[in-house]
Amino acid sequence: MDFSVFLHKISRLPPMVAAHRLAAVLMAATVAGCATYRPEPLPEQAESASSLQQLHGYHAGGQPLDTVAVEQLVLLNNPDLRSAQARHVQAQAQRVQDSVLPNPVVSGSAGYLTGGVGDATAWTASISEDITALITLRPRRVAAKARADAVDASLLWEQWQTLGKARLLVIDLIEQQRLIALQRQAVQALEYRQSQLQAAVADGNMERLGSAADLAAAADARSSLNDLERRQLDSEQQLHALLGLKLEVALPLVDWLPAPALDAVAIRSEAGSIRQRRPDLVALQLGYQAQEASLRAAVLAQFPPLSFGYAASQDNSRVRNGGPAVTFALPLFDRNQGNIALARATREQLHVEYGARLASAQDEVDDLLAQYAQLQQQRRALAPAMNEAAQAARQAGHAAQAQLLDVRAHTDLEFAALNRRIADVSIEQAMLEQQAALELLVGQGMPTSLQQDVFAP
Repeated sequence: MDFSVFLHKISRLPPMVAAHRLAAVLMAATVAGCATYRPEPLPEQAESASSLQQLHGYHAGGQPLDTVAVEQLVLLNNPDLRSAQARHVQAQAQRVQDSVLPNPVVSGSAGYLTGGVGDATAWTASISEDITALITLRPRRVAAKARADAVDASLLWEQWQTLGKARLLVIDLIEQQRLIALQRQAVQALEYRQSQLQAAVADGNMERLGSAADLAAAADARSSLNDLERRQLDSEQQLHALLGLKLEVALPLVDWLPAPALDAVAIRSEAGSIRQRRPDLVALQLGYQAQEASLRAAVLAQFPPLSFGYAASQDNSRVRNGGPAVTFALPLFDRNQGNIALARATREQLHVEYGARLASAQDEVDDLLAQYAQLQQQRRALAPAMNEAAQAARQAGHAAQAQLLDVRAHTDLEFAALNRRIADVSIEQAMLEQQAALELLVGQGMPTSLQQDVFAP
């Protein structure tokens, strides 16, 4: 129905009936699209899972967990990742809000006859729409979509970083357990020698000063073992926190990890396309797109604010008129220059930040590859010495059983062999950590269970 016809019919009704009818129509149109409120109280208490069976995705089969299994459990159960999904809902809601057309503005008034010439109630009514908002609608919608996609890309990067942290913690726990076992052997050997030397001192067969270095070596070995155990507990606490699992729940992990086998050529190849593959870089690109669109909207909004509509009226003598109505502001002082300057400055800041992040990502890949190559050389150099020390320790053990070698010399050779094995495991742990860090940096092996709905433009 034409708005003027509607107003004409309303004007023929008694004033009070007309007012009620118009109010009812406007109220119905407004309420029809209203949302409803439903309270959602906070939980009174919350706690971490008290058993593995409470974790989503855990299949009780008695099999120890490898890195892939732990990553899947972290993805499904990590409290921060589960709460972060709310940001996706918020971003989509903000996208809807930023893409909505402005509401038409309706105004009206009634002038009841209180005296003088006339026989009717005067009224005025109008409806108008903000044309400036329509002009800037397209770039605003482009910006809203890019911002929502940037949030999704950031969430994807947050998930991938959390999985990378879980992978590093699994490496630390497994490799440190091997180090602890070797260090305990070293402590047992040194403490056995210490007890033998103390007995010799007590029997007067040895000077106390002559055993001082052996006592210090045993104390240092015990201190190193304590440090390893503290680090192990810290890693366990971090991994349990990632899983939302209580610390007292035992987490069965595999005893061994595959040997480090980094493909440097593949890493360098993937690093070349890192801007299309790393979600954090994709998020920055999308953020830059959003700011580009925001700048276009700000430039379009510099023109005078303009509203166009229709107005109708009736005076007390029943003379009616109607026609188009235009409202605009004179751009004498405010030409949106402040918002334009702010949008340009923000775009430049994002441009610089993206370039710095991209260069930093490439440099990090180069640095980690160089460190990994150095660790490879160190491990190759250590291998002959480790084999020689192991052979010498075996020969010393046979000689000690035949009473051809004293406990001090035997322990020294056994301790040297253990130290070289500890050094080898430490280098292997560092290589596995570097390999995991490189895969994280270039996005290699990103699991398909992640919702990769965001791609680089």
